[in-house]
Amino acid sequence: MTAQIENLWINRELLNDPISTQVIRDVIDQLDRGVLRVATPPASESGNWTVNEWVKKAILLYFITQQMKTEEVGIFSFHDKIPLKTNFAETKVRAVPPAVARYGSYQAPGVILMPSYVNIGAYVDERTMVDTWATVGSCAQIGKDVHLSGGVGIGGVLEPPQAAPVIVEDGAFIGSRCIVVEGARIGKRAVLGAGVTITGSSKIIDVTGTKPVEYKGYVPANSVVIPGSYAKQFPAGEFHVPCAIIIGQRKSSTDLKTSLNDALRENNVSV
Repeated sequence: MTAQIENLWINRELLNDPISTQVIRDVIDQLDRGVLRVATPPASESGNWTVNEWVKKAILLYFITQQMKTEEVGIFSFHDKIPLKTNFAETKVRAVPPAVARYGSYQAPGVILMPSYVNIGAYVDERTMVDTWATVGSCAQIGKDVHLSGGVGIGGVLEPPQAAPVIVEDGAFIGSRCIVVEGARIGKRAVLGAGVTITGSSKIIDVTGTKPVEYKGYVPANSVVIPGSYAKQFPAGEFHVPCAIIIGQRKSSTDLKTSLNDALRENNVSV
C-alpha cells in the first residue's frame, strides 16, 4: 500500500483510475478505525516518534479525489469534501452536541468529545477528554488519559508530508486556551497552565535548577509549565517576548489526579 500511494503521489494521472483511488480510500478507512496512524509512537521511553509520510500523502490525495457534498445532520447543514463520523455508539465514544469529528480521524473507546472539533488524520487515544471548543488539528496525535481543556488549540500539520505532527503524550493536562502548534511535542504527564503557547521554535525555559535549561518545541515529561517572557534586543530597543517557563515537576509517585492537584497548588498554576 505504501508503494501504491507513493506512485500516485508522483503520477497524478493515475488518480483517474478507480482502482487507484480505492487504495486512497482504504488508507483513510484504516486511519478512521485506528489501524493506521500518521505518526507511530516509539517502542521505548528513549525512542523517537516516526512520521509516516506516505499516510499524510494519502490524506492530501484524498482531498483531491473527493467531491463536494451536502450533509444534513439534524438542523445543521454542511458542504464539504470529507464526511463526518457517525458511529460513536459503536466505538464507545461520547460525543456531546455539537461535537464534530471528521471521517479519517480516530477516537478510541472512552474518549469524550465535548462541543469540539477533531480533524482528519488525528488520533485521540483512550479516556481522553476534548473539552468545550477545543480543536484537534489534522494529524495531531493525542495520547491516553489526556485532558484538553476549554478552548485549547492543537494545531494541524498536514504539509509538508515529512513534517512532524503535534504530539501530546499520555497523561498530559493542557490548560484552558493553550495553543500547541508547528509539530511541538508535549511529554507524558506534563501540565501546561492556562494560556501557554508552544510552537516549534518557541523557547521553553526550565528555571527549577541553579541555571536555566532551554528547550525548543518540546516539553519534557512531568513538567509544570506557565506563560512567561524574556528580554530580547531589537533595533528599536529591548522588549519582552513570550516564552514558556518550566517551574516544577509533576510527581510520578502519586495518582494522576492527586499529582495534578499538587502541581497546581504548589506552583500556583491556573488552568
